[in-house]
Amino acid sequence: AANYVPSVRTGNLLFVAGHIPRMPDGSVLNAGKLGKEVTVEKGYEAAKYAMLNCLSSIKAALGDLDKVKRVVKLLCMVNAVPEFAEQFLVANGASDLLVGLYGDQGRHARSAVGMGSLPRGSCIEIEMIVEVE
Repeated sequence: AANYVPSVRTGNLLFVAGHIPRMPDGSVLNAGKLGKEVTVEKGYEAAKYAMLNCLSSIKAALGDLDKVKRVVKLLCMVNAVPEFAEQFLVANGASDLLVGLYGDQGRHARSAVGMGSLPRGSCIEIEMIVEVE
């Protein structure tokens, strides 16, 4: 639907495009806005699923998730009402998954910001940078 690629490698860095928590059937997990239709807990769950989609693109690019040396940076964009101020709690869904998977190599710099809207009404979109072998 859009003109982009899921990831781009330059040297030992892989830049992963923004991924939403799209399900295999094409639906979006927990669509809506944080602070309105979506709870922090549902946003956390959606962040984990969006990260799984990022990891799927990494595996497609590298052939093996073990080729990730270090997770460098995440940008977590949270679809939220203007008053919502717990983006960091939602983003923890992705961060916790990465630390669980990679240990200290999964610890990363991160920005978690609020957005007025996201593609397909998603409650979160995540992009990332990883160092690879």
